[in-house]
Amino acid sequence: MHILHVETGRHLYGGALQVLCLVQGLRKQGCRSTLVCAKGSKIGEAASVAATIYEVPMVGELDPRFVLQLGRVIRAECPDIVHVHSRRGADLWGILVARLTKIKVVLTRRVDNPEVPWAAQMKYRLCDCVITISEGIRQVLLSEGIPAHKVVCIPSGVAIEQYNQGCKSGWFCSQFGLRPHDKVIGVIGQLIPRKGHRYLIEAAPEILKHYPETRFLFFGQGPLQRDLEQLSKSIHMADKVHFAGFRTDLERILPCLDLVVHPATMEGLGVSLLQAAAAGVPIVATRVGGIPEIVHDGINGYLVDVGNTQAIVDAVLTLLQNPLKAKRLGRAGREVVRSHFSLEAMVAGNLRVYHDILSEKAH
Repeated sequence: MHILHVETGRHLYGGALQVLCLVQGLRKQGCRSTLVCAKGSKIGEAASVAATIYEVPMVGELDPRFVLQLGRVIRAECPDIVHVHSRRGADLWGILVARLTKIKVVLTRRVDNPEVPWAAQMKYRLCDCVITISEGIRQVLLSEGIPAHKVVCIPSGVAIEQYNQGCKSGWFCSQFGLRPHDKVIGVIGQLIPRKGHRYLIEAAPEILKHYPETRFLFFGQGPLQRDLEQLSKSIHMADKVHFAGFRTDLERILPCLDLVVHPATMEGLGVSLLQAAAAGVPIVATRVGGIPEIVHDGINGYLVDVGNTQAIVDAVLTLLQNPLKAKRLGRAGREVVRSHFSLEAMVAGNLRVYHDILSEKAH
């Protein structure tokens, strides 16, 4: 079986990281993969052992060169299926080009933002199958009129043992200028509006009244960094909040955090939450999208309403005041990931969809 994947994300996190794990897992199952990615993207280099790589130019979502190059690659490679991974306009172009070349097409949708129903119906009816990474996203598509038989939920996966290596506190403190007794709250996500970082910053002063040794580490990059830094300064939190940038070593960092806060306003699922849970870290997150499928309220963390800074304060203080309870919730999170979000299950689910599509074609 030969699958041609289309993933245009330039950085190796979130969806792009899931695509890398998928092509690696498919290789172990004897499947051949070809990957079309943006020129200069991180996934191209990372996936080169597991897939044939085609880097194509892409400037913006409507770059016609991308469409032409994708068509050439599909005709040259003649895959059994084109699998489009929703990112930066590649979803629509990938679907159309696959249809024009008469190849079966699968789309993975990773975001829960609603679309105009008539436009969604036109786009998704061209797919042989739409895979959603959470039941929350699946329900959004069903509400827009997409037929249920076309939509399959296959949750993202994470390499559980990778995040179960314990904390090297000396290294951690030296990396981020911390003291051994500091309480450390982590946030992992792009610095963009829908991740809701400002709600934690606004909650920080109240948390610090009770635990002045608390420090906040923001991992990620994005256009909001300057605004968030300015917000921290305006409420005199600049020395408590550290913007640590994008990190490729979260497996070393996460086990050292006391908890992770994810105050997103929208979230399809949240790979960073899977990573945190796999590391045994309790989570405070918002009750949106696919997040409740990872964070079970009172079991491995707490869920709060979007924008409710007081609820964030209360949940964080509950965990900081009860370290034994926090550890118990962290252990429960690891079991949630082990039971429902393994890489093996993610790869097997995608493979099952491919086989079903090709068996339909044969009939």
